[in-house]
Amino acid sequence: MRYGDDDTIRHLLADTEVWAVVGLSNDTRRTAFGIAEYLRRNGKRVVPVHPSAPVVAGEQGYATLSEIPFAVDVVDLFVRSELAGPVVDEAVKIGARGVWLQLGVRDDAAAVRAGEAGLDVVMDTCPAMEAPRLGLGWTR
Repeated sequence: MRYGDDDTIRHLLADTEVWAVVGLSNDTRRTAFGIAEYLRRNGKRVVPVHPSAPVVAGEQGYATLSEIPFAVDVVDLFVRSELAGPVVDEAVKIGARGVWLQLGVRDDAAAVRAGEAGLDVVMDTCPAMEAPRLGLGWTR
């Protein structure tokens, strides 16, 4: 079940620029790769966060969120649910404005912590589902 109201989802999709995608690699078969491409096509700067720190679509990757040397608006998590909490906590630590836990990724306690820290939180859904549902006019 999706966590996050329509206003929060719309805000994260429409009013942000830099998305750090945790779990993004150059593996084109992975969902993270396809969603990162979708975000880029719709005006987002997508920063890969993966232990191997790959360059993806010309954007330098980082092994952790803390290594990113510039501000991040949204941290988008493509990790197993049991790994989400520490990533959400790191998103809070770096001053991200929001966290987006992808479809199938849930950590209710981490969502509460992020919300209490002032971050916008969306969980268990996908931008490629939400942007069309909200009529944002994004290119598929």
